[in-house]
Amino acid sequence: MLNRRQIRIKAMQILFAYYSEEKPDIVKYEKILFESFDRFRDLYIALLLLPAEMQAKAIEKIEAGMNKKLPTKEDLHPNTKFVTNTLVRILANSKTLDKASKEIHIRWKDNDDLLRQMFKTLIESSDYKEYMASKERGFEHDREYLLRFIRRHIVNFELMHDWLEEIGIFWNDDLDLASSMALKTLKTVKDSDDDITLMPLWKADDDEEEYTRNIFRKTITLGEASEKLIAENAPNWDADRIALMDMVILKMALAEAQTCESIPLKVTMNEYIELANYYSTPKSNVFINGLLETLFGKLQAEGKFKKMGRGLIETSTGN
Repeated sequence: MLNRRQIRIKAMQILFAYYSEEKPDIVKYEKILFESFDRFRDLYIALLLLPAEMQAKAIEKIEAGMNKKLPTKEDLHPNTKFVTNTLVRILANSKTLDKASKEIHIRWKDNDDLLRQMFKTLIESSDYKEYMASKERGFEHDREYLLRFIRRHIVNFELMHDWLEEIGIFWNDDLDLASSMALKTLKTVKDSDDDITLMPLWKADDDEEEYTRNIFRKTITLGEASEKLIAENAPNWDADRIALMDMVILKMALAEAQTCESIPLKVTMNEYIELANYYSTPKSNVFINGLLETLFGKLQAEGKFKKMGRGLIETSTGN
């Protein structure tokens, strides 16, 4: 399920697009933000579908060997260990996954060449050869190797990354968390199960959706005041000279610090500095780090931060 860091990244990306437009519509971009979370779920579902797609390619390979005019002994007596992998079969027969697959925007079968190349890469790997040669059997053995295949050879398949980037600019940013969710889902499946349980996008007992809406709206509604504050405390930089991404990160940090009462200031500081580390230039990162320390110190001294519950606790742990 989504964590706060992923939410911040997505909000940052959509806010960047919002501020790039001359006359942006806040309602339109808020809708785009929440649609981006739906696309994230699409990727999570699509990754869970890939083992069955690889199994289908394995079956095709076996059938092609048997249909040769002069089949070899290996063609006539193929190794079916992967085809009969217990966990893959549960995924292939999952009604839950089949229903979800009809609702997503990623269609692996639209790129059969990608699937063939992914399968070729997989079966040529030492992990696959080791699995197929092993005499060991059983559900846990099957699961151990399937998780290894996904981590090492499916999720990291570069041609898949390229294709995902072609159909949506944010897919690759989502891949790490989506693959982590897929792996966690597979770890919960039992040998006796005939279906899988999908992880929810949002935590049932938390306020992640409200947090998302709040950080997006407040960044915009407090935007002018934040920009003025930034300009006043960055004497060597005027607003027009600050890169747009840097300004978005600064505005988001100020909005979260002032409106999210349950999030400790130190958490907010650390999280947005981390975003700057990843999405800004090294020069911008140093600028943002120093400016946030100045702004937070000044606003805290003026009593502008109201914190309650967990927000009262100064911690370096992410939120």
